[in-house]
Amino acid sequence: MPDSQQTIVGVAPTTITLVEGASFCVSAANGDIAGARAEGLFVRDTRLLSKWELYVDGAHVEPLSAVVVEPYEARFVGRAATRPGQAEPTLIVERSRYVGQGMREDVVLRNFGSEPAGVDVRLSVDVDFADLFEVKENRPPRGRHVSRRAVGADLVLWTEHGDGRGVRVTAPGAIATEHQLRFDAVVPAGGEWTATIEVVASVEGQELAASFPLDAPVDDAEPARRMRGWRASVPDISVDDPALAQALERSEQDLGALRIVDPKHPDDDVVAAGAPWFMALFGRDSLLTSWMTLPFSPELAMGTLRTLARMQGRRVDPLTEEEPGRILHEVRLGADLSLALGGDSVYYGSIDSTPLFVMLVGQAARWGVPLAELEPLRPAVEAAARWIVDYGDRDGDGFVEYQRRTDRGLLNQGWKDSFDAISFRNGALARAPIALAEVQGYCYAAFLAKADLDERFGDTASAQTWRARAAELKARFHEAFWMPEQGYLALALDADKRQVDAIASNAGQCLWTGIVDEAVAAPVVERLLSPELFTGYGIRTLGTGNARYNPVSYHNGSVWPHDTALIAAGIARYGYAEQAGRVVDGVLDAARSFGGRLPELFCGFDRAEKPVPVPYPTSCSPQAWASAVPFELLRISLGLSPSGERGRLDVNAAPARLGAVSIDKLPFERRQVTVRADSEGSSVTTDAAAAPAEGVATIDVV
Repeated sequence: MPDSQQTIVGVAPTTITLVEGASFCVSAANGDIAGARAEGLFVRDTRLLSKWELYVDGAHVEPLSAVVVEPYEARFVGRAATRPGQAEPTLIVERSRYVGQGMREDVVLRNFGSEPAGVDVRLSVDVDFADLFEVKENRPPRGRHVSRRAVGADLVLWTEHGDGRGVRVTAPGAIATEHQLRFDAVVPAGGEWTATIEVVASVEGQELAASFPLDAPVDDAEPARRMRGWRASVPDISVDDPALAQALERSEQDLGALRIVDPKHPDDDVVAAGAPWFMALFGRDSLLTSWMTLPFSPELAMGTLRTLARMQGRRVDPLTEEEPGRILHEVRLGADLSLALGGDSVYYGSIDSTPLFVMLVGQAARWGVPLAELEPLRPAVEAAARWIVDYGDRDGDGFVEYQRRTDRGLLNQGWKDSFDAISFRNGALARAPIALAEVQGYCYAAFLAKADLDERFGDTASAQTWRARAAELKARFHEAFWMPEQGYLALALDADKRQVDAIASNAGQCLWTGIVDEAVAAPVVERLLSPELFTGYGIRTLGTGNARYNPVSYHNGSVWPHDTALIAAGIARYGYAEQAGRVVDGVLDAARSFGGRLPELFCGFDRAEKPVPVPYPTSCSPQAWASAVPFELLRISLGLSPSGERGRLDVNAAPARLGAVSIDKLPFERRQVTVRADSEGSSVTTDAAAAPAEGVATIDVV
């Protein structure tokens, strides 16, 4: 493996993605939206702009640079064609773009010539109001007639389809036609000319509030204020290792931008899953993101839990797969809900979001979220735990299985949800109902979390019941899933209770939850770190010896950073610190190659074969649980964890690669603590006390 400090050069981005809450904009690197598959401005799962092209004197602007200033803001710099009588271009074009519930773009022309420049500036605009699913699947929008009206400087476009989406493009000083805005500009010699264009979205004839109104400074806009508030709430982290430092900074920005909120509950932030295809609330994604960021942002976890509890299943509905106590899979807000899973705005077809919900509530308690804040969630926890037993275990065999209720639902309902993700070693697809290995681990951890919560609230009898159920599940899991001839865990059990014998990453997540029998943990760790699964940058979703292995697949041989991070946490949990460190180092090297922003997934080529990780073509970036990974890698590296005793926090010495680590304002047990660690030792302090900087540091903050 190459030295971890060598310079790695990644692939330059060909598109620029800006994100703010559930809205996002994807453009070419020159700022134009020219109708490519994923390009456009998307608000509430609908593409509002499908074309946005700037012309100066009838020609495209030559791109020079594009800088993403904030996740919602970019600056594009280019130059216009050479002016008559000049030897080279003298007109520089700068575009500052701000994305929210609509969009604002400030255009500046700078004239470095010796005489005024008369310039024809035109912005070509088009819309198709395509539903996000239509764009994702590269299908033309169905049945949407777009009406247009140009009045003065306003271009208004709308459709009567669905809930009547619309958009108004306004540019003071422009002349609008049905397809473009035109400016007649005179740019003084050595001076500049400016214009501002505003894009305002509407639903059911009502305009949404502009995120960046023209009459207010950008710094006073709501997205800017929310980002400042987010940064102020996150602990200050300093790490010597440049790869982790860069990744943490990038992730803090991306997670701040991916936050979405229900206006009826403005204090409850959750994160959208990722751009461009998943800018909505997903149960599994939000829960795992919250888990990995919980030590650093408990309020994000609590906002997620409260939101999911409000939307928890109440009735049985085969189309949406809603069931009492079940936690949702996804929420969609597009104009055409017939295209959404289950044909409605909320779809519940996830086998794992419900146990993950219980796990996260339990983890929040361990990290010191006050019981008074957790108490309102107890009915939701009880309902979720009952769902696992009453609905998740379809046949009463003690394992949780999935099988979609109708052909409108997901065929596979674990995190590897592509149609061909669950297969035998010989390539044959498993038949539902399917009991995934890692889902049993989630249920085991959920039962223990439920027991712990019951104990905290004084219900010892219930705690004993759930703890006994967890112990029984762990024992039965080993009997059913362990493959002695392989020295590894089966991927799943199929409809006939046969072991799905593919060698996959799922067993690593079983380590994370603690369901793996301690006697067989060593061979599982060894297999995960073997060339079959470990690429040098991460753990493959499917091992190289399987018939369906493909390093350029979505779930059959690619590397998912969140999956690898959870596996590293599991390896560390069983005491294999050196092996966990190898995995962490690989992911950090991958992060550096991607400029600090880990993508949703990347290709599973071996590091010895490809000196840099190869991007997966349609990977989401930014993506929530990938953005959470650097925080989890830091936690794993330091062994940062509540000790199990109330008010005591454990921190190990930092690995040599990380150098010195400082964490200020870390929330723990209603207090803020300061963590210091390097290769010599560690310390944890509060305003009132300090722990010794050697060995494992603990501090009582009761």
